Amino acid sequence: MQEIADVYARSLFQVAQEQDSLDDIHEQLGQFADAMNESHDLQVFMFSPYFSAQEKKESLAQVVEGADENLFRFLELLAERHRMPVVFRVRRTFDDMWAEERKRLEVSITSAVELDEETVETIGERIEEQTGRDVQLSTHVDPDVVGGIVLRVGNMILDASVRARLERLRRQVSTAAA
Repeated sequence: MQEIADVYARSLFQVAQEQDSLDDIHEQLGQFADAMNESHDLQVFMFSPYFSAQEKKESLAQVVEGADENLFRFLELLAERHRMPVVFRVRRTFDDMWAEERKRLEVSITSAVELDEETVETIGERIEEQTGRDVQLSTHVDPDVVGGIVLRVGNMILDASVRARLERLRRQVSTAAA
């Protein structure tokens, strides 16, 4: 299923690049996928084999009114080929390709307490310097961290929390006692 989604995402991405509408299609595909995710009725209709491709295509015209023409045709193609269930995977792949093209990097900072703005900005600036990418920061508070921070940079995790240190110490003590 992922291979199919990758093929569709790459095709849509290439068309979006050629038509200089990458950002618009990125945003609109995200909106459509979010709408599908939030509406169980829409999912049932679009995913059901009981409704014809033509019925689904006609409904798309109402659901994505005002969308980019290439995205609209893409969604029609998914409906026509009964591939609408891959739209969520297409979105994830498209998002990754878009972030790579725009040199963006998602960074999540989790700490036990709310960090001041200056600290967050400093962390973001250092990551930008090291990666050469535009860092998109999000912060989260999790009291279970106890102290320190947990950084998620793209798909890498740097756990410099007190909780992680205590867990490592616990494992060392249990290994030494055995």
